[in-house]
Amino acid sequence: MQNALLVGLGGFLGAIARYSLSSLALYWAGEGRFPFGTFTVNVLGCLLAGLLAGAAERYAVVSPEVRLLLFTGLLGGFTTFSAFGLEVMSLMRRGETGMAALYVGGSVVLGIAAVWLGLRLIAWLPR
Repeated sequence: MQNALLVGLGGFLGAIARYSLSSLALYWAGEGRFPFGTFTVNVLGCLLAGLLAGAAERYAVVSPEVRLLLFTGLLGGFTTFSAFGLEVMSLMRRGETGMAALYVGGSVVLGIAAVWLGLRLIAWLPR
């Protein structure tokens, strides 16, 4: 139960931070065709994930509870793209570049295909 609360608290804070930063990025960039809000959140989330993972690895001071709060909760609520970035880098650091490329390509292609399929399935439903 404590773990679920840590993840929930981090997710709550991450989602609020995502909304706030995304809104700020859209305000600065103005309404346009490029999704600056999501782009900004995803890039910053990856930077934060790298900083946190690097610090946790280098200094070994992050407890499992803090890891749940920060990585699964906060960054998960902020953007799951950061987890994707960490996983790709982990594969590459282990020398599994083929697996990393498969993961990146598969995630992008199948993710977009799944969105398309979801939209098509809903379009077939009666109004």
